[in-house]
Amino acid sequence: MSGPYDLEEQERLDAVRHWWEDNARFVYGAIVALLLAIGGWRGYAYWSETQKEEASALGAGLAKARGDAKATADIAQQLIDKYPRSFSASDAALAAAQAAFEAGDLASAQARLEWVLKSGRDEHRGVARLRLAAVLLDQKKPAEALTALDANTDEAYGALVADMRGDILFSQGRLDEARAAYKLALDKSGPRSPLRSLTELKLGALGGAT
Repeated sequence: MSGPYDLEEQERLDAVRHWWEDNARFVYGAIVALLLAIGGWRGYAYWSETQKEEASALGAGLAKARGDAKATADIAQQLIDKYPRSFSASDAALAAAQAAFEAGDLASAQARLEWVLKSGRDEHRGVARLRLAAVLLDQKKPAEALTALDANTDEAYGALVADMRGDILFSQGRLDEARAAYKLALDKSGPRSPLRSLTELKLGALGGAT
């Protein structure tokens, strides 16, 4: 952080922190939806060519289990046990992580995401890495969250990584670095990106020019 902040700026930062505390899960949910769309688009061609009928049937059951963390976890585990290298297993692990996160079971969410990074399909690792960083941030582990992001090498996730890095740096009080990360996220995101408005909101609240 660069120098003391005047009262007006401190009040603005306090307002940002309160907003973030109230809306963090909503923001993460929006990012999760975007990430799932990216992962689904990348893996669809592979999935349509290679999935076995049983794996596909189990994967289809995920839609019916939506909102039920235990049922989602059970389906994910069956796919992981029977078809660990399949697209459906990785996809189910991501769904189970999301369900666990929404249920407040951060440890289970972390475990599922770490499995995807270690053993899942390449198509899902970028998604898993970003979501793991979000889970670690929610667990008040900002240093570990930054380390997770550092492993990203896929430029397709560049804007999302930069935006998430800004969130983590903000949580540490590293405001100048957070501004720089948000600006980088804007530079890397397209004009129609659904992430852009969120990044602009956060950058504007920190007093950064958009």
